[in-house]
Amino acid sequence: MDAIKTTGLTKYYGKARGIIDLNLCVPEGEFFGFIGPNGAGKSTTIRTLLGLISPSGGSGEIFGMNMVKDRQKILDCVGYLPSEAVFYQDMRVRDVLKLSAGLRKKDCREEAARLCERLELDTSRKVDELSFGNRKKVAIVCALQHRPRLLVLDEPTSGLDPLMQREFFSILRERNQEGATVFLSSHVLSEIQRNCRRAAIIREGRLIACDSVEALSKTNAKRVTVHGELDIEKLPGVRDIQPLDGGASFLFGGDINALVNKLAACRLTDLSVAEPDLEEIFLHYYTEGGETK
Repeated sequence: MDAIKTTGLTKYYGKARGIIDLNLCVPEGEFFGFIGPNGAGKSTTIRTLLGLISPSGGSGEIFGMNMVKDRQKILDCVGYLPSEAVFYQDMRVRDVLKLSAGLRKKDCREEAARLCERLELDTSRKVDELSFGNRKKVAIVCALQHRPRLLVLDEPTSGLDPLMQREFFSILRERNQEGATVFLSSHVLSEIQRNCRRAAIIREGRLIACDSVEALSKTNAKRVTVHGELDIEKLPGVRDIQPLDGGASFLFGGDINALVNKLAACRLTDLSVAEPDLEEIFLHYYTEGGETK
């Protein structure tokens, strides 16, 4: 069964673009990444899928349930972590967690206690006394304490220090191994590369690529670093130039033989060619475009 499936999903805010003709399929049990910068349409996709905003067109399903007609049933089996969570300021953390569990009509005390211990969250403090990072921890526990089948996480690590980020992803991997589907929306590409098996890239509201992280990372582009006397601007297929002391680094997506011939006429002191990382691949899709697979 597919955990998430959309067909031509579209959302406009008046005349402003949200998402356009989004076709996405996430099988149950996947650890899936959803990549895009701010404003690309990631949060709009998530909020539309969960029935928090109404679509302008198309359809979407969660575990075979219609996102509009079966909204309440969907929310019962989903743990949603928004990019910015807001709580009642005068409430203590333990009361927020109890309220969240109560809304689902579940007793989550044992699981909440385990999560709070792992995330080092003090449940006796009031929400208005918490730092941004600790408020994010409260939101994480609210999203995970009822052990949902599907975790929908929108920029989940903002505000968390590196140690807490590591513990958070350890929890997610455990949940995924137990059968939960994880849908991770992020613009932190290293998070996607380390944790996700497949990922989709969204640009200006449209899906432009969807494949395994390994496949998305394969490209003809290379990261070339040179030191010496040369005019990089005149080299064909060059982009993302980063000046260095005595040279430069750049992405090259053209004919490698043409590049070698150009470089052979220059006075170089050093040259290296390497595979680009996922972040550079992402920039390739955004600067050169891409086709949805």
